[in-house]
Amino acid sequence: MTETTRTTRLFALLVPLFLFLYGVFRLLDGRDGHHGPGPAWNVGHAFFFAAFLLLGALVVELRGLVPTETVRRRAAAGAAMVAGVSGAGCFLWVIAGDLFPRFDDAAPLPELLELVGPLAFQLGILTLLVMLVTARRLPVRSPALVLVAFLLIAVNLDLLPVAALALMAGLAPLARSRPGSPAASANAA
Repeated sequence: MTETTRTTRLFALLVPLFLFLYGVFRLLDGRDGHHGPGPAWNVGHAFFFAAFLLLGALVVELRGLVPTETVRRRAAAGAAMVAGVSGAGCFLWVIAGDLFPRFDDAAPLPELLELVGPLAFQLGILTLLVMLVTARRLPVRSPALVLVAFLLIAVNLDLLPVAALALMAGLAPLARSRPGSPAASANAA
């Protein structure tokens, strides 16, 4: 039976916290009517960068939790992990460009990756979460709440703190119990 590791539980707690802090600092930065370089912008983006580093690592951790008893499931989980990690890398590239304009000038993320990267990340992590639901190791609400978080961010970036709370609720079963444990199985019903 696959169990979450301490690392998985820590990532499931820190990612939403860091995204929440990014959202708060983004709101503080925007009080003057625009978002741009300055202390709140830089601190917020540092939290954003840390969140996506951990999100990439969380995708790898989720891959390890998915039961892969068939070749098809192994291939699907592996593809979801590659998509998720690649998408997280695209986010990191853009965030690094926001923090370091010279980096963005020297190596901007290609436009195709700006479009495909976020979608790949979302599809990858959601696929892994759904695979854990189908294996009865996470409750149905987990991927649903993570999707709600993504949709809130797509609607308006000012909703980032609320989206982070939805993400926290979606990842909470990973943070507090082990998928496959009796508590997680009871929550899946």
